[in-house]
Formats: sequence, structure tokens, C-alpha cells
Amino acid sequence: MQLKNFSISCKINGRTYEENIAPDRTLIEFLRGLGFLSVKQGCDTSNCGLCTVWLDGTPVLSCSMLAARANGRAITTIEGVQEEATAFAGFMAAQGADQCGFCSPGLVMNILAMERELDDPTPEDIKHYLAGNLCRCTGYASQMRAIEAYLAAKTAKTAAATTAAPAAPAEGGA
Repeated sequence: MQLKNFSISCKINGRTYEENIAPDRTLIEFLRGLGFLSVKQGCDTSNCGLCTVWLDGTPVLSCSMLAARANGRAITTIEGVQEEATAFAGFMAAQGADQCGFCSPGLVMNILAMERELDDPTPEDIKHYLAGNLCRCTGYASQMRAIEAYLAAKTAKTAAATTAAPAAPAEGGA
């Protein structure tokens, strides 16, 4: 017995999409079919992290999730966090952690999620968020250096912004 296609509606990077899908279509197939090619297809077994996207702000592996589960929900791909991803990419390049770049979208999505979820991530927290992100080019030392440098720069920028007090108005003005 063949199951019938059905319609789903979801937001991807803030834009609403309504599509007819097969009931066995995975989220990665759905996203790539819509042209979101930054979502990489690697292992198809939930082991490599290349296909990581956010579903309602939480990282998920799109190769192991049916597209039907995204109905009525918000999906974010790396295109939806381009400004943050670009800032982080500079740190990856500076540490030599960006070699072929195939693993980068999934890794970036996990690190940006970690940054949103944790105020002051420890090296152990970083390793937890990197677990399942396979990279055959760089090893992980350069990625750790890049992540730590990125987080330190963000912390320094935040600290500078909060300590810069506005100038007091001149007395007896106007």
C-alpha cells in the first residue's frame, strides 16, 4: 500500500513554505529540494552532524527527521544566521580550522546554538556541542581554538559595550 502525499507548512529562515511531500521524505531532502544546499548530506545515519539545522531554535539532525515533523514549526539553516556565521568563519580561518569547509555549516549551527543557550560555555560544554560533528581535514584542536577565540571576542565586545557609559548632559544647558 502506497501512502499518499500530504501538505505541510513551515517557516524556513523566516519565510513560509507550503509543500506537498511524501510521508517518508526526510527533512534534509525537503530542505535541499527547496534549494537550501548549505544543509550538507553526509552519512544519512545521524553520525556526522553535517545536516544540522535548528528546529524552533534547537539543533536537530535533518537526515534522521521526517519533514512532516516540521509542519507548523520554524527551521533555521545557516542562511538564516548569515551575519553570525560570517563573523565566526573569520575565527575559523584565522585558526586554520576551515580547510575544505564541508563540515562547517553543521559545526557553525551547533556553536551558534551553544552560544545562545549557554552564558559562559566551558571547554567541556564546547566539546559536548561538537560531539557528532565529524571533520576529517582539521582535527579538532584548531576548531577549539577558533571557538574559544570567537567566544572570548564576543565576551570582550559585550563587556566593552556595558562599561562604556553615556556622557552626562551638560549642566545648565539649553
